[in-house]
Amino acid sequence: MSLKTFITAAFSLAALSMVSAESLPVYVGTYTGPENSGRGIYRSMLDLETGNLSHPILVAEAKNPSFLEIHPNGKFLYAVSEAGGAGSVSAYAIGEDAGDLKFLNQQPSRGAGPCHVSIDHAGRNLLVANYGSGSASVVPIKPDGTLAEPTGFAQHAGSSVNPKRQRGPHAHSINVSPDNRFAFVADLGIDKIMIYRLDIEKGTIVANSPPFAKVKPGAGPRHFAFHPNGKCAYVINELDCTVTALAYESASGALTEIRRVKYVC
Repeated sequence: MSLKTFITAAFSLAALSMVSAESLPVYVGTYTGPENSGRGIYRSMLDLETGNLSHPILVAEAKNPSFLEIHPNGKFLYAVSEAGGAGSVSAYAIGEDAGDLKFLNQQPSRGAGPCHVSIDHAGRNLLVANYGSGSASVVPIKPDGTLAEPTGFAQHAGSSVNPKRQRGPHAHSINVSPDNRFAFVADLGIDKIMIYRLDIEKGTIVANSPPFAKVKPGAGPRHFAFHPNGKCAYVINELDCTVTALAYESASGALTEIRRVKYVC
């Protein structure tokens, strides 16, 4: 398989912080199984001078590791297992030299079809969005990089206007506020960005007040990101091909729509 074809088929990319002045490892998550060409997590080396990627090498066999996240300390990598039934998340140690992966352990995601993970800014907890069941969970990270049993959980409810894609909740991403006080879950199925108060010490999420921000019915929010200034956030909406810009109120966690723009898709 050519590198171009491989990258096109992959679902996520995660780049490790620079390990030399010349190159850095780039990890590729894939879908696996008889209908897909991936076998797990692959690693390429990115030449920082030329921009070329080396041919991908399989570094960990895994089932549907469709989204990857690297710990802030650069020593560990975490992957979802986006299975149809009960999902899970896995921890890997990153080798210091070639960036190879060593499997550490696995924990349940407490939901079906986990599709996104993020890590709080202190590196204490892995936060998981379960697409299939429309839920979110918190999995503590131990000092050795292994995952403890989940300690936080929130189940979404509701539906929206698209009869094919929005008959129930579908949590598509989970992100932490710059100050580690809130977690935001973009839910494609209910056209809401759910807002939770995050306790990184206890590894819990509880409903905030306000509990959510709405987007246009049928928009289908997918991925959420903060602006570096911490005052604005953005969500890409999968179903109507728009991006919503939101003002962020850091004291309350509230999000208010500023503008919605159409993009070509």
